[in-house]
Amino acid sequence: MTIIVLTNCPVGLRGFLTRWLLEISPGVFIGNPSARIREALWDEVRQYTGQGRALLAYTTNTEQGFTFDTHDHAWHPIDHEGLTLIRRPKAPGPSNTKAPQPGWSKAAKRHRFGRR
Repeated sequence: MTIIVLTNCPVGLRGFLTRWLLEISPGVFIGNPSARIREALWDEVRQYTGQGRALLAYTTNTEQGFTFDTHDHAWHPIDHEGLTLIRRPKAPGPSNTKAPQPGWSKAAKRHRFGRR
């Protein structure tokens, strides 16, 4: 089983992939081509993605039962003790948070000075 997921790729590339795979959702292709055809398709995908990105997942004889590869993707597969995992980039911190104001809060002032 082979799955290719395209994001923001040219329409011509999607048409090219429909020759061998079934498009079950926009940009999601699934099928069962041979390993030679799968590698040829992946080479074409990497060459013609343009500004887009792509993900390839296919079945193999491993403990997980599958493996995957990415192209121009922020998430990258890594090998961790025989298992393939996804490394995601660190999310940037929120930019709209304000620094706390100096001094005591109103609740702390009421508690400290006995006003309730």
